[in-house]
Amino acid sequence: MRYPLLAAGFCVIANVAIAETPVLTVYTYDSFVSDWGPGPAVEKAFEEVCGCDLKFVGSGDGAALLARVRLEGEHTKADVVLGLDTNLTATAAATGLFAPHGVSVDLDLPKAWQNEIFLPYDWGYFAFVYKKDDLAKVPTNFKNLAASDLKIVIQDPRSSTPGLGLLMWVKAAYGDEAPQIWEALSDNIVTVTKGWSEAYGMFREGEADMVLSYTTSPAYHLIAEQDAGYAAAAFEEGHYLQIEVAGKIAGTDQPELAGAFLKFMVSDAFQTIIPTTNWMYPAKTPEGGLPEGFDTLITPQKSLSFDEDQVVEIRKKSLEEWLSALSK
Repeated sequence: MRYPLLAAGFCVIANVAIAETPVLTVYTYDSFVSDWGPGPAVEKAFEEVCGCDLKFVGSGDGAALLARVRLEGEHTKADVVLGLDTNLTATAAATGLFAPHGVSVDLDLPKAWQNEIFLPYDWGYFAFVYKKDDLAKVPTNFKNLAASDLKIVIQDPRSSTPGLGLLMWVKAAYGDEAPQIWEALSDNIVTVTKGWSEAYGMFREGEADMVLSYTTSPAYHLIAEQDAGYAAAAFEEGHYLQIEVAGKIAGTDQPELAGAFLKFMVSDAFQTIIPTTNWMYPAKTPEGGLPEGFDTLITPQKSLSFDEDQVVEIRKKSLEEWLSALSK
C-alpha cells in the first residue's frame, strides 16, 4: 500500500512545481500565432530568459482583438495585449483597462512616439499587392484603381486593422471626397473578409487581381519563396502608416512579468524576429540591420496618418461613409 501513497505524493509535488511556473497570457491576432508567424519564435526566445510559460491566445484580427478585451473587461485573462495599432489606441486607452508600459527606449519609427500606455513593436505602410505578370497596367492612385476593371479583396474595418487602415488611408488622401472614392471603388471589390489572412489567401488563389496588404508583403515572397513576382503598387497620394503596439493590462496578476515582456519586445532578440515572420519593419532596428530584400521595397512618396486623438471621430465618420457607399 506504500507504493500508491508514494506515487500520489510525487503527483502532488509535480503539480505544485507546475503551479509555481508563472504563466503570462498575451492576446494577439491570429496570424501572429500561426506556425509561420512570430509567435513560436518569440515564445521560445522569451521563455529562455523569463522562467515562465508564455501563452499566446489568438483572437481574430486587431480590431476583433480589442472588441474581445472590451467585452471581457476587468475579468479578462490577458496580461498583455499585442496587436492594436494607432487607429485603436485612443479607444483602447479610454477603456481604462491598460496601464503605462514604463519602458524607456529610442525607437526607429517614421514619426515621434510619446504614448505612455502603448509600446510599438513594428510598423509598415498599407498598400495593394499584385502579381507582376498579371497586371499590364498598375494603378497609381485610388481614382485609377476605381476607373479600372481590376478586382480587389479588402478587409472589414470593424474587425481588421488593415481594413480600418484602408478607411483612414482614403480619408487622409481625399478628405470630404472620400465617399465618392468609395462609391467608385465599390464595383472593384470582390468581397470584404473578416481578416487579413482570408483576404490574402483569396488573392493567392487567383480570386482577385490585388489585395489590401502592406508595402512589405513582397519581401515575404522574395525571401521565403524566392519569388520576385510580387509587388506593391505605389500610390501618388501617399500611403497610410500603421504602427502596431502592445499594452499591459492594468489588472494583471503578473505585472512584473508583463513589464519584462514589453522590455523584451523592443530588444534585439524580439525585433530580429519581426521582419521575416510578421513581414513588417521593426520598431527598433536590430544591430544587424534589415534582411536582404527589404531594400527592394517601394518607399512611399508621402506618409499619411492622423493623430491618435483625431482618430476616434474620423473613424466613426469614415465607417458610415464606407457602409453607405457599399450598400448602394
